[in-house]
Amino acid sequence: MITITTTEALAEFCGRAAHHPYVTVDTEFLRERTYYSKLCLVQLAVPGDAEDDAVLVDPLAEGISLAPLYDLFRDENVVKVFHAARQDLEIFYVDAGLIPAPLFDTQVAAMVCGYGDQVGYETLVRKIAKAPLDKSSRFTDWSRRPLTEAQKKYALGDVTHLRDIYEVLSAELDRTGRGAWVEEELAVLNDPATYRVTPEDAWLRVKTRTNSGRFLAIVKELARFREGYAQSRNIPRNRVFKDDALLELASTKPTDAKDLSRSRLLLREARRGEIAEGILAAVRAGLDTPPEDVPKPPANGREKLQVNPALADLLRVLLKARSEQTKVAQKLIASAADLDMIAAGRRDLSALTGWRAEVFGDDAIRLCDGKLALAAKGQTVTTIEI
Repeated sequence: MITITTTEALAEFCGRAAHHPYVTVDTEFLRERTYYSKLCLVQLAVPGDAEDDAVLVDPLAEGISLAPLYDLFRDENVVKVFHAARQDLEIFYVDAGLIPAPLFDTQVAAMVCGYGDQVGYETLVRKIAKAPLDKSSRFTDWSRRPLTEAQKKYALGDVTHLRDIYEVLSAELDRTGRGAWVEEELAVLNDPATYRVTPEDAWLRVKTRTNSGRFLAIVKELARFREGYAQSRNIPRNRVFKDDALLELASTKPTDAKDLSRSRLLLREARRGEIAEGILAAVRAGLDTPPEDVPKPPANGREKLQVNPALADLLRVLLKARSEQTKVAQKLIASAADLDMIAAGRRDLSALTGWRAEVFGDDAIRLCDGKLALAAKGQTVTTIEI
């Protein structure tokens, strides 16, 4: 097993990789004690069976630069293959401001190819590569050096088997003509906005049961302070204060240190110093928010829906039938909430656009409009034009 610890060795491998049609990529990182993921290892593999066709890159090695890897990521002639790429891509975007392109995510492709919803890497290794996968090193401390042989073997397996998985799924997409479906699904991963977390919008991730505008204004200011504080010090947001404490503060509206001391949920460290000052300032800002700027509850698309239960049930039957026919997971095509919204008359949904329209959405609308009926034929459900 080859471990790259110098910029020169990384440049040599990436130079060779640039002559291949694809490179498989994975990472090992830690995030328990930091806001941003700490990159501890990068695994790379190109087609072939030679020992140097799959390598480990140590980003913690003294003096190493990942610039050659980022140049490879920008090379449009080499497909960058990941599995469940979201967290890996965030690391590279935060570090270098780039998203590898062109991108291929085997988890997305597997869902489109009929392997189920959010299928795991281990499952694909077993079904496609026909190989066992030792996961015993998965939760080890990847920042410690030296790495053990077991860690190296585990890490390398995450990119060597990925070659077989990519080639099988890519061929299946070519055969079925579903490559465009995968491209649609990758739009979110290819969007830089996916990896940007702005303090201004942090409140949208806090689940509340209260729709009071003033309460939400305080939630917004507290979440903004917490996010900015966590980012600036690179610590997990829950180390500042947790969501339950945030909601308690928005409810009790503390005005001084004495009020803060009465909190049941606030960590001791947050009751003094900069965090305490930030909390009190955020509460004041929330209370002082002008009425016209008070935030409104995030729309979930289901408010005041007049759902026809019988029609929603018919849509569920249609979805199940289409899922079985196409061998694509139902949840990937449409969610239960989507079906209720379609039955209530909503038409601005992803389930009704793109490849989903072809598979399900167009017929769903025709069913709602009375232009299509469902019929049982043996063990299958068929559609009848009306």
